[in-house]
Amino acid sequence: MITAIDPVLRDQVALSDERTRFTWAELDETLSRLVNALLRFDLGASRRVAVFAPNSAETAIAYVGALLAGVSSVPVNFHLTEDELAYILGDSEARVVFVSEATADAGLAAAARFGVTQIVGWRCAPRAGLIAWSDWLAGASAAAPPTSMRPLPHLHYTSGTTGKPKATDTPPTYFPPAASIDAYLAIQRERIALLPKGPGIAVGPLYHTGPLTMVRALAGGAPLVVMQSFDPEAALRIIADKKIVASVMVPTHFQRLLALPEAVRARYDVSSMKRLAHTGAACPPDVKRRMIEWFGPVLVEAYGGTEAGTTAAITSEEWLRKPGSVGKAAAPFEAVIVGEKGEFLGPNEVGVLYFRDTTGRGIIYHNDAEKTAAAHVSPGVFTLGEMGYLDDEGYIFITDRISDMVVSGGVNLYPAEVEHVLLLHDGVLDVAVIGAPNQEMGEELKALIVPNDAQAPPSAGELNLFCRSKLAGYKCPRSYEFVADLGRNAMGKINKRELRRPYWPSERTIGG
Repeated sequence: MITAIDPVLRDQVALSDERTRFTWAELDETLSRLVNALLRFDLGASRRVAVFAPNSAETAIAYVGALLAGVSSVPVNFHLTEDELAYILGDSEARVVFVSEATADAGLAAAARFGVTQIVGWRCAPRAGLIAWSDWLAGASAAAPPTSMRPLPHLHYTSGTTGKPKATDTPPTYFPPAASIDAYLAIQRERIALLPKGPGIAVGPLYHTGPLTMVRALAGGAPLVVMQSFDPEAALRIIADKKIVASVMVPTHFQRLLALPEAVRARYDVSSMKRLAHTGAACPPDVKRRMIEWFGPVLVEAYGGTEAGTTAAITSEEWLRKPGSVGKAAAPFEAVIVGEKGEFLGPNEVGVLYFRDTTGRGIIYHNDAEKTAAAHVSPGVFTLGEMGYLDDEGYIFITDRISDMVVSGGVNLYPAEVEHVLLLHDGVLDVAVIGAPNQEMGEELKALIVPNDAQAPPSAGELNLFCRSKLAGYKCPRSYEFVADLGRNAMGKINKRELRRPYWPSERTIGG
């Protein structure tokens, strides 16, 4: 198991959060029990479990335990409603659901729809049908479990452009294929050996692919501190006290850190940080420059997507020379720019940004051959939905987004999903949801509403309550504006870029 890496480490802290901590020896026993508990059950052909809980040490353990049991874990956004969770459980065929006090009720209700009986909760008040985490583990053997199973990637769900979430396996760049758990852990240890030595801190929700990489690093022997929720000063305190060497953040985290008074920031020594990766959304140049000035040239930007992993990357030193770039294509990918007629464009010509996967895999959506095909211009050559250009040195610059997707605080939001819900309201005749500027989050959702009755439109508060009754709160618009029409053409199409334009200070109508 994990602690077999080095017996000297057994009494050192491996994993902690605000309320508890585990030494490597304690983590080893807990994981052994968890793996053996999972191996007792028939998990079906898909061999999946869902993790539906906020950040905690137990959340991280659930992910690592599933990995070591040869089980595919499904990271579920803990803000989702019962209906949203139920769709994911049915589509993924998960046979076990891990929950916390905050998610237990929704987890139990959604699981009941599919006959899932193994709902395991940590730090929960007793409920009918809920199995206590401590009891579940205590009933399993602490003996070292087998390690001959093939490790399975996570199955990630993102909001769908047509209202239903789309799923994709963690790609090989993030989750290298291996024939056994032993082989996978060997690969992880090799990767960890190339990184700065010391603990990392997970500040973002573990259902995101970025922070989840740190959980897999824990499986390879890298100590981890998990924040239940992000508090900027608390994060600085942990970095200083625990001598944190690595983290994964999004630009919103940077914004909140920089918003602290200078005197507060000066209290904490952040010099231990050696690798501060950021991803999820475009980082405003001024924010990135100030972070580099504060933390030093330790920022590494990773551009990509859940479907593909990191497709491009740029160091601090490179970015200072090429401000605004997301870097050069990262192996095994090659960046290409495609014009309106499908032709490949040269340097400094703007077109759709595609990546050629030299392994031939490309990106794959679970149970959705149509969406998979639509993302590719040819086998292995795919787009993540953005436009841009390559400069003379091959550095990538993003200029726009070809889809309506909005990225708010590193979270992908799909206007169509919200539009489908708002059109169910009796007071809404037509609606368009667009991205509008937000200083902290980069972008936010704004709903442009054509009311059924212009003299007595529904209130913004009423629409917001209606939306939140159907969707997780983070998916709902932050503002509502009533308009006479949306400028649909004869084919019923809307020009979202033109609708966004009045709200943005420049020709660029996406955040960053």
